[in-house]
Amino acid sequence: MQNTDIITGYHAHIYFDAETPSEQQAWRLHEAASKYFAKDIEAKDVYIGRFHKQPVGPHTTGMFMLAFPPEKFRNIVQWLQLNAVGLNILIHPETGDDLKDHRDYPLWLGKPQRIDYSKL
Repeated sequence: MQNTDIITGYHAHIYFDAETPSEQQAWRLHEAASKYFAKDIEAKDVYIGRFHKQPVGPHTTGMFMLAFPPEKFRNIVQWLQLNAVGLNILIHPETGDDLKDHRDYPLWLGKPQRIDYSKL
């Protein structure tokens, strides 16, 4: 059994298709998260990544990312559950093993999306 002490943080990848209504929805979520988590962002406890319209890394569609420590997991995931309805979100731990983090340990809100594991 794995010890959860290996989890140093989490990433939530919010996916959308460029030039579709899901892109506008994702952009509104990006802006809302920037406001809702402003104090955490200022304290460097939450990071909101760039808005990528094209695939980047192992992600095969547009996306942006939230990065956060384990102690913020509950608040952020609950906020995403209530505010990202209709978007597909990969939530994975940061353990130091990118392949396992994305392939073996993910949580999904919405429908799982294709990940290009060869890029990990």
